[in-house]
Amino acid sequence: MTLPVHHRPGRLLERSFPALGWGEPMATELDELFARMNHLLQSAAAATPAGAWSPMADMHETDEAYVVEAELPGIKREGIDVEISQRELCITGEYKEREREGVLRHRTRRTGRFEYRALLPTDVKAEEIKATLTDGILTVTVPKAQAAKPRHIEITGS
Repeated sequence: MTLPVHHRPGRLLERSFPALGWGEPMATELDELFARMNHLLQSAAAATPAGAWSPMADMHETDEAYVVEAELPGIKREGIDVEISQRELCITGEYKEREREGVLRHRTRRTGRFEYRALLPTDVKAEEIKATLTDGILTVTVPKAQAAKPRHIEITGS
């Protein structure tokens, strides 16, 4: 992950936009924002294992379950691990590079370890989770635990 280069407070902005009158207060605010964004990017990078990438995925909710569809083309079932702990779904694995003849001239496909994590908003039935891999799409269906449904209570006389 590339992180932007940090400049001294206000100096770059004052030199770049003197006609706008961007003095120290504006430059300081932007510098503080830059520092917070940099911290956010660094903490996000530290949250995933070194070198791991996250597959493209969608998660949608039905009345009965959460459904995650992750794009994992070319990865076999044996190379994928699906786990749930408490309310966090974790899909991990490794896409191994194929052996080729000749010299690789250009690469845009990802290889190596991958990880997808999703925090589910409600309790789930962990023992009933199902996962299928079809045409490079991993579909994980996580049934919701039955919450107490509201019911009408009749008030009786004493």
